[in-house]
Amino acid sequence: MSESGHSQPGMYGQGRRRRRRRDRDVGPPGQNLSGPSRDRDYQPRERRAKPAQTAPVSGTPVLEKPITLMKARDDGGKPGTPPEAAAQSSGSGPSKMEREGQRPTQPVYQIQNRGMGATASSGAVDPMVGQSKLIPPEKMKHSIKLVDDQMNWCDSAMEYLRDQTDMLVVGVLGPQGSGKSSIMSMLSANTPEEDQRNYVFRAQTQEIKERGGNQSTGIDFFITQERVIFLDTQPMLSPSILDHLINNDRKLPPEYNLPHTYIEMQSLQIAAFLFTVCHVVIVVQDWFTDLNLYKFLQTAEMLKPSTPSASHDSTGSSGSDDGAEYYPHIVFLQNKAGRDDFSPRKLKNMHLVVDKLMAHSHLKYKGTLSMLECNIFPGLGQDFLSPEVNMFLLPVPLRCCSGTYPLFSLLPGYRGHPSFPTMISKLRSQILAMPRCQLSHTILTEKNWFHYAARIWDGVKKSSALSEYSRLLC
Repeated sequence: MSESGHSQPGMYGQGRRRRRRRDRDVGPPGQNLSGPSRDRDYQPRERRAKPAQTAPVSGTPVLEKPITLMKARDDGGKPGTPPEAAAQSSGSGPSKMEREGQRPTQPVYQIQNRGMGATASSGAVDPMVGQSKLIPPEKMKHSIKLVDDQMNWCDSAMEYLRDQTDMLVVGVLGPQGSGKSSIMSMLSANTPEEDQRNYVFRAQTQEIKERGGNQSTGIDFFITQERVIFLDTQPMLSPSILDHLINNDRKLPPEYNLPHTYIEMQSLQIAAFLFTVCHVVIVVQDWFTDLNLYKFLQTAEMLKPSTPSASHDSTGSSGSDDGAEYYPHIVFLQNKAGRDDFSPRKLKNMHLVVDKLMAHSHLKYKGTLSMLECNIFPGLGQDFLSPEVNMFLLPVPLRCCSGTYPLFSLLPGYRGHPSFPTMISKLRSQILAMPRCQLSHTILTEKNWFHYAARIWDGVKKSSALSEYSRLLC
């Protein structure tokens, strides 16, 4: 009201009614309902404050004002989508990040999904689980039993094996006292300068040598960090095991009548087993040569279990390669060789004899190991040993013949061959470079090889061919 008590004009008139109607029917911002003449002093009032909006300049009519909504890249919303629509779209189903799984901050090299549990099925990779796959396997400090002295299979080696296929299996055969355990220890983890008590495969002590005993029983297992599996075995046709069997009155299995038959069948079982599950089999001798050893090898080859074939679906039109029998590589190792054994003439005669004795064998006894390629005989050509078999000579270690050199000389006496550490290093290089043929119709991992070897061992013990051969011996 004015000072005179009269009401001001337009307070309850037509202008007041227009303002009430305009407040009651508010349209979109910038739209004038009363005409362009009344839009000068009117500014539309916003109901909520929005950081992306700015007040329009008065006097300029705006027909439609776009709404710009800035969102993070993880929200998955599109620019220009209102918050309510974005909330509805996010609430209707899982977001893209939830569908793909949370990505780790560091790269994880997932080798295999086996053993991943629920994370493997859902697609999400746990960084801790993935990094545990890259942890190097546990290093073995000593050998463990694969087959005990009772010829029973042991499962303790399973914890050292992994799900990978790049492996090499090396086994050894030989008579008692030929140096099998010492050679396998130096090929795997030890050096010739170390004490024999620290070898991974226990060698014969001086006390055992004096009473004519054997150190190894059954089959011992050792795997290196380079994933090379070494199998050390008890001596073949061992008189010590036979004497222990007779003197201790051990009960023989019912299918064997005589103790020496049982010992021979044990040796044939071990040899046939190695011929099936090994890539390389080393035959160790400490003198050249025992003809009974070659007869034993050929008998074990005949009693060897057949290689398991693939399924009928895969062998329908594959040809004859799928049914091919597997045979390992054989290396004849002459241990404790003398100076005369390294002469070229005698070396050639040794190769000729072995080639004649193994002429009818399917074992791969030549073409994969050569002493001429090791630069041991620099003056000999590659064609000097034309039927070159897989033969290697190791000299007597220096500590065993320390009295052969002159006592007051600065230079050692003539040896006629490289030193023992040099020869064992060259032999290790040749063994690790041997071809790794496929043992079965499928590619085996380390764990699959363990189960395959257990099945082969069980089949060898129950083999009808071995039973028939034992009846012939009796």
